[in-house]
Amino acid sequence: MSSYYNSWEPEGPSVNTEIPGPKAKAAIKELDEVFDTRSLNMLTDYQKSCGNYIADPDGNVLLDVYAQIASIPVGYNNPTLIKAARGDEMINGLINRPALGNFPPKDWADVLKSGILKVAPKGLNQVFTAMAGSDANETAYKAAFMWRRQHERGGSHIEFTEHEMESAMKNQTPGASELSIMSFKTSFHGRLFGSLSTTRSKPIHKLDIPAFDWPQATFPLLKYPLEEHAEENAAAEKAALDEVEHLILNYHAPPCAVVVEPIQSEGGDNHASPEFFRGLRAITRKHNVLLIVDEVQTGVGATGKFWAHEHWGLTDPPDMVTFSKKAQTAGYYFGNPELRPNKPYRQFNTWMGDPARALLFKAIISEVERLDLVNKTAQVGEYLYGKLEGLAKRYPGQFENLRGKGMGTFIAFDNPKRDEFLKTAKKFGVNIGGSGTSAVRLRPMLILEERHADILLEALEGIAKVLA
Repeated sequence: MSSYYNSWEPEGPSVNTEIPGPKAKAAIKELDEVFDTRSLNMLTDYQKSCGNYIADPDGNVLLDVYAQIASIPVGYNNPTLIKAARGDEMINGLINRPALGNFPPKDWADVLKSGILKVAPKGLNQVFTAMAGSDANETAYKAAFMWRRQHERGGSHIEFTEHEMESAMKNQTPGASELSIMSFKTSFHGRLFGSLSTTRSKPIHKLDIPAFDWPQATFPLLKYPLEEHAEENAAAEKAALDEVEHLILNYHAPPCAVVVEPIQSEGGDNHASPEFFRGLRAITRKHNVLLIVDEVQTGVGATGKFWAHEHWGLTDPPDMVTFSKKAQTAGYYFGNPELRPNKPYRQFNTWMGDPARALLFKAIISEVERLDLVNKTAQVGEYLYGKLEGLAKRYPGQFENLRGKGMGTFIAFDNPKRDEFLKTAKKFGVNIGGSGTSAVRLRPMLILEERHADILLEALEGIAKVLA
């Protein structure tokens, strides 16, 4: 792998000006006249970005271990993806973008089977394609509501009543159900209306937006190092599962599904044990409630498995798994044919995804398999985590609550000066992200190697010295 990537990415970072520099500042000022730039991280020169490195208009080149919020799988300007983008299939998908529900292309089944469905989680053999992570979760929620109401009516063959149809047009019951989706405190599932009602990470996402009265359970907040707090953590996970079951049985708007992230990412990189998730699957199955696993951020290899929930050792798979980000497309996988609505147009929109993005995911899958990137991510993650443990010992307080052991490069730690830490990182040639209130999260691409990890570690040590 090294010789292949060495041929098209820089040897290392180079910082020539402050970030943003004069050219970037001028461009940002111009952009701000027509586009809100207040959330801007870094104005980027994508033509000069390459592999693991992101460039800006002033010629600064940073090692990017944030990767567009975990969304770049195999590097900037990857030659394999460029080749796929120039193909006739891609051109056809782009300029003749089909309304997939009405006018799917003749080879759509082959595109799905040779791409998105090739890596489908075990037990899930169908897919609904979507545009983005929020969209994937919202359509999964819709599928859950329709599935539950079909069961309550007695089966998909039962027709809707006139009262149901009339009341639905008034946003009233029984046509509009009084069901809910349960999520967890500090979770993040998107910013659209339905998904936002399951997002609990930060008030800024939700303020002023009407929300559904849906339940939230406590996500177990583990203490680190895990081996020193095993008894406390087990008790926290049991309490969380007890709360889930209580809400399923008693919440006034009955949950028809529970949605959970394998690792709560935006909410602070919060982990739970495989035993917790196996217990969650058992409770949802016991009470005939669907389990939706939100793999938007954790999916496609970042945790050293293609899907993070593979770490759980489930014998009974989730009912739906949502995906986006590193897949460069979006949607949800499912297996139960009852999760298809009983009528056409109930789960529908004009685009229902994008063939061009599905083709890009197919190329990404090919690159991941060709270079064995999932296993390599597991190996590099183990190396990186071990070195970070050493840094944490040498610089007390700078790498608190180090977490992500055995989870590939999906690693995080807390820093009391988190925002200053992220800003200082750019001066050392590294682009890093944060989450929650104090977490520094690493979200590198799958092509990160030990040599990149060494560059990162040297920068992290430099930052720790500055902030100590």
